[in-house]
Amino acid sequence: MPRPGHKRYHHGDLRAALIETAAELIAERGIRGFSLAETSRRLGVAVSAPYAHFTDRDDLLAAVTVRAYELFHSAMVPATGEFSEPADRLAAMARAYVRFAAGNRPMFEVLYESGLDKNRHPEIEAAERPINEAFEECVRALANGDDALAEEMAVTFEATARGHAMLLLDGGPSPDQTAVDVAAERAARAARALIESRSLLAIPSSRGVQK
Repeated sequence: MPRPGHKRYHHGDLRAALIETAAELIAERGIRGFSLAETSRRLGVAVSAPYAHFTDRDDLLAAVTVRAYELFHSAMVPATGEFSEPADRLAAMARAYVRFAAGNRPMFEVLYESGLDKNRHPEIEAAERPINEAFEECVRALANGDDALAEEMAVTFEATARGHAMLLLDGGPSPDQTAVDVAAERAARAARALIESRSLLAIPSSRGVQK
């Protein structure tokens, strides 16, 4: 019989089962609290089994990170799909960002804390790309072709959305629905305020600037 906390793997998609189990361990112990060996033991397979699909621990963590981006994208699509205006879509993205962080905290933390080299794991960048493209499309439209302003808006928007998410998460392990709703709406309002005052983010030309 498997020990408590362990489960038996039944023949099927071992790779998917390893990713799911690694995500469970990360949720329980944090990113640094899991290993290929522990994932194997939890799943009830030989410690050599993961190497049929993953070269090492980082390779498995990269797969979990890809899954996190897929979940994030899935949360963003319905949140933004009903809007056509870039400002409305950005506000919806801010809401979705906070709601995803609250409802999928371990996966949200994986996005920022995996510490993996995207050059070594290009699959992470590929999974992130649909989110970036949707976001950049909105920002470019609002910047009216000003690339420098678009970049400043992108950085400030992410800082705003992440700041509201982290304030919510720092309030406790399981914020209630009311707290999530309030934080999500605050993030959306902050996004709209950013859009309305975006001209203040423009980087002034060096010409005529006093030193």
